[in-house]
Amino acid sequence: MARKKKNSNNSSLPKLQGYIAGAGEIVEEKIASTLQENFMPYAMSIILSRAIPQIDGFKPSHRKLLYTMYKMGLLGPTRTKSANIVGQTMKLNPHGDAAIYDTMVRLSRGYEALLHPFVDSKGNFGKFYSRDMAWAASRYTEAKLDSICNELFNDIDKDTVDFVDNYDNTLKEPTLLPAAFPSVLVNANTGIAVGMASSICSFNLEEVCRTTIGLLKDPDFDIMSTLIAPDFTGGAQIVYDRQVMENVYKTGRGSIKLRGRYTYDKYANCIDILSIPQTTTSEAVIEKVIDLVKQGKIREISDIRDETGIDGLKITIDLKRGTDADKLMQKLYKMTPLEDSFSCNFNVLIAGTPRVLGVRELLNEWSAFRIECVKRRTYFDLHKKQDRLHLLRGLEKILLDIDKAIKIIRNTEEESMVVPNLMTGFDIDQIQAEYVAEIKLRHLNREYILKHTNDISQLENDIAELESILGSNTKIKKIIIKELEAIIKKYAQPRRSMIIYADDIADDEVEEEVPDYAVNLFFTKDGYFKKITPLSLRMSGEHKLKEGDVITEHFETTNNTDLIFFTDKHQAYKAKAPQFADTKTSVLGDYIPSRLGFDEDENAIYMIPTKDYKGNVFFFFESGKAAKISLEAYATKTNRKKLMGAYSDKDKLAAVLFVDNDESEIMVRSSSGRILIFKASDLTAKASRSSQGVALIRLKKGHRIISAVVYQEGMLSDPERYRAKNLPSAGQLPRTNENGEQITF
Repeated sequence: MARKKKNSNNSSLPKLQGYIAGAGEIVEEKIASTLQENFMPYAMSIILSRAIPQIDGFKPSHRKLLYTMYKMGLLGPTRTKSANIVGQTMKLNPHGDAAIYDTMVRLSRGYEALLHPFVDSKGNFGKFYSRDMAWAASRYTEAKLDSICNELFNDIDKDTVDFVDNYDNTLKEPTLLPAAFPSVLVNANTGIAVGMASSICSFNLEEVCRTTIGLLKDPDFDIMSTLIAPDFTGGAQIVYDRQVMENVYKTGRGSIKLRGRYTYDKYANCIDILSIPQTTTSEAVIEKVIDLVKQGKIREISDIRDETGIDGLKITIDLKRGTDADKLMQKLYKMTPLEDSFSCNFNVLIAGTPRVLGVRELLNEWSAFRIECVKRRTYFDLHKKQDRLHLLRGLEKILLDIDKAIKIIRNTEEESMVVPNLMTGFDIDQIQAEYVAEIKLRHLNREYILKHTNDISQLENDIAELESILGSNTKIKKIIIKELEAIIKKYAQPRRSMIIYADDIADDEVEEEVPDYAVNLFFTKDGYFKKITPLSLRMSGEHKLKEGDVITEHFETTNNTDLIFFTDKHQAYKAKAPQFADTKTSVLGDYIPSRLGFDEDENAIYMIPTKDYKGNVFFFFESGKAAKISLEAYATKTNRKKLMGAYSDKDKLAAVLFVDNDESEIMVRSSSGRILIFKASDLTAKASRSSQGVALIRLKKGHRIISAVVYQEGMLSDPERYRAKNLPSAGQLPRTNENGEQITF
C-alpha cells in the first residue's frame, strides 16, 4: 500500500488564506493502481514520443527539428546560426535548447554519425568517434538542410501525411515525413525506452533502394542478393558470418562483429588505425592499450598517440624492433575494443505499436507507408486538377458570349446579385460564377479566355491518368520504383565498411601470451582449487579447508598449463591455469563447479594438469572393469570449455587415475578387501572416450572396486604376491601382518 500523511485535527485548523482542505491526509492506495495511473502514462510517452523511431526513420525530436528547418526555408543555399534553429524548434519541441542542439549535432555532416546526414553544418560539430572532442556552442555554428532532405519534404504540402497540433495548439506539425527512400535503414538509430530499446544499424543507400525495388517487383525476392551487409559510417570491417546475417535479416535481432581497419608503415615501424567499430571511441581504445601495456600483457608497443586531424581518425602505435604488426593486431582485436559487436534490435513503431521486424518485414512496411503517401499525393493532385477543370468549364461558357457577361454585370444594380445573375445567365454554379466575376476587366477578351480554355483537354488527360493511378497498385509501385532509381542516381555512395569472412580470420587468432613460472596446484575432495607459487608455499602455514575436506591432488608444474576437471556426470571441463589468480594456503581457493559453470548438482571428482596431452587416463568402474583412454582424446583445436561424454556412462565410476608412464604400476582395491597390482601397459589405450573398458578384477556378488592409486615402493611388504599374472584376476586378500591392511587409498 502507498500511504499519504493525514492530519486528523484538520477541523481545528484556522481557515488561513491558501489553505487546502484535506492537505496532509493519510490515504491508502494500491501500488498497482498508483503505477497504472502515474507510471504507465510516462512509460507510454517515452516509448511513443521519444525513444523508438517510426517507419519514416525518425524519432519525434528529429522530425520536429527537420520540419522547423524546412519551414525556415533552409532547404536551399542559405545557412543560419544554429542558435536560431534551436530557438525556432522550441515552438514544437519544448525540451530545452541543449537537448535540441544535441539532436541537431547528431544529424549533422560534421559529426559524421550518419551515412547520409540531414543537416549540412559549418563549424565545429565534434566527431562521433571521439568521447572528448566537444562541439562548439550553438551561437558559433551554422547549418541548413542537406540536399537529401528534398526527398523527405517534396510532397509534404500535398496532404501525404497527417498533421497534428503542437503542444500549445498554435502550430501544426507532421506525424511522419513522406520519405521517398527507406531512411529507417539507411541511417543508424538507437534509443532506450521503458522496458524496451531500439538499435538499428545503417545500410548502404543504393543497396537498400535496390532491395526495396526487388521486393516491390517480387515479394519473394532474395534480399541478401542485393543487401549484402550493414554499412557503418566509421568504415571498419564487418566480420561476415552468413548464418548470423540471415538471422538478423529474418528476426531483426542479432550481433554483428566489427573490427577496426589498420595499415602498417614499415619505414616508421608503426601501425596506423584508420577506423574503429561504431560502438567505441578513440579514447577508449587508447586507454585500454595503455592499461594492457602497464599490466605487462602487451610488450611490443613503445608509444601510442591520437593523430586525428582534418583527414579523419588516426591512432598511431609505435612498435618495438622486431615486432610482427599483424600478430600484434590480432592481440589488440582480442583484448581491446578494436573488435566489438553491434547489437541489432530493429524495434520500430508501426501504427503506434512497437514491433521488432526483420529487414523484409521492415521494407514491406515502408513500402505500404510509401504507397499510401503516393496515393494521398495523387488524390491531392487529382482534386486540384478537377477543381481547375471545373473553373475552366465555366470560363469556357463565357467564351460563347463575352458581351452578355459584361451586360449582366453592368445591368446588375447590387454587387451581391452579380454572381447569382451570372449563374442564371450562363447556367454555371456558384464557384464558376465567383471565378468569372473576379476576372479583371482587362482579361475579358477572347485571347485570354481561349488561352486558358486550351488547357481543358490536357487537364482531362491528366485527370484520367491520375484516376487510373489511384485504381492500380501496380502503377503506384512503378512510380515508387522510378523515384528510388532517381535517388540512387543522385545520392548513391560506395560502401564504407569492408567485409571480411569469419572463416578467413579463424586461423589468425593468437593466444594471449601469459607469464610462465613455477606453481603448485592443489585440488580437494570437495572441489576447491588453489594455485600457489613455491615462495608463497614456503612462507605459508597449513592449508585452510572446509570442515571435512581434504587435499586429494598436488602437482608441481608451471603456470602455462591446461587443466581438465572430471565430474560425476560423465563430463569434463577444461580451463587454463592462468585463468586462476595466484593465492595462498590461508584461503579456501576457487570452487570449481561455480567457477566453470557446472550443471546443477554436478561435482568435480578429479583434476589432470597437462601441457602436451601425453599419458593416459584410467577409469575404474564398480563392476570390476577399467578403461584406459589416451589423454589426447581430450585435446581440442578450439577452446571448448565443456566436453560431454568424457567417459562411459554405462557403469558407475569408482575411481579416476592419470598415469603419464606406461611402466607405472597401479594398485586397485575392492570392497571385499582384495588387492590387485597390474602394469599400466597391460591395458590397451582406447581412442574413444565412451569406451566401457575391459574386465580387470573378478568380484564376488555384492562387491565392487572402491579405490585405485599408482603403486609406490614400500606401500606393501610383499607386492609380488598381488601382481596379476593375467587379467582379469581375483586379486589377493592381505595377510594379517601386511602393511596394506593399514594403508588407505
